[in-house]
Amino acid sequence: MSVIQIDHLSKRFGPTTAVDDLSFEVDAGSVTGFLGPNGAGKTTTLRTLLGLVTPTAGRATVHGRPFRDLSHPIVQVGALLESSSFHPGRTARDHLRILATAGRVPAARADEVLELVGLADAARRKVKGFSMGMRQRLGLASALLGDPEVLVLDEPANGLDPEGIRWLRQFLRHLAGQGRTVLISSHLLAEVSQTVDRVVIINHGRLVAGGTVEELLSRDEATVRVRSPQAELLVDALKAAGIVAERGRDDAIAARGATSADVGEVAARAGVVLHELVTERSTLEQIFFELTGPQGDGAQPAQLTTEGGVQ
Repeated sequence: MSVIQIDHLSKRFGPTTAVDDLSFEVDAGSVTGFLGPNGAGKTTTLRTLLGLVTPTAGRATVHGRPFRDLSHPIVQVGALLESSSFHPGRTARDHLRILATAGRVPAARADEVLELVGLADAARRKVKGFSMGMRQRLGLASALLGDPEVLVLDEPANGLDPEGIRWLRQFLRHLAGQGRTVLISSHLLAEVSQTVDRVVIINHGRLVAGGTVEELLSRDEATVRVRSPQAELLVDALKAAGIVAERGRDDAIAARGATSADVGEVAARAGVVLHELVTERSTLEQIFFELTGPQGDGAQPAQLTTEGGVQ
């Protein structure tokens, strides 16, 4: 069941089109990565979803309702935007208590969320002494204050050290396991591939691909990388078997349109010795740059799934 719906959304700022007829959905109980290069329209889309930007056309809704029409927003949607700011003279605890009062949330919740994000020991420290990573954790605590069913997070891993990023990954998976819906923008592609259930990739405000990480990676044909002291003989044998094979500059052979088992069987029949045989697939980072680089400009969206996610 979709919780977040972006429906033919467009946003123009004067002559500049930030978001261009964008549509996608985010399902309940999932973590969806919202990806795109700088200036692709990610933050504008998220700010529109949160009622901070008025769309030029289309809709951005939660359970079919614009953010401004939600009955109790803080307990329905938690948000962390990259531009989140804090009063430097306030303690982390006071900052959250003020937000709790404004959102009609029990003040005791402030200490609960500080514990959740690993800032319990810093509760009485002033924010001006916080590192960027600690500020990110405090921003996440703010988003969790109302115990919301939906989280919208803009670059939440910024400033986190490797241990913090690992913690965030596990924490987001835990939230999804509770049935919550998480939409997260990020530029840490390797990390995203380990965290999310689905991805939505945009470029120049337009959708270019969407689906599960597995679906996205499977769109490119696997390559079997093989090394042999009898390279020329192996290439000839592979070509004779109808397998596309090319020798690279490092003298390794790249075989396409075949599995490692196929290559191994051809080598065995030809009496060729193998020193290396491995199947290589494109990474999410490679697919991302393929879709959003100059060669991907203006490309039609990659329709990777027909149910849930991107339509």
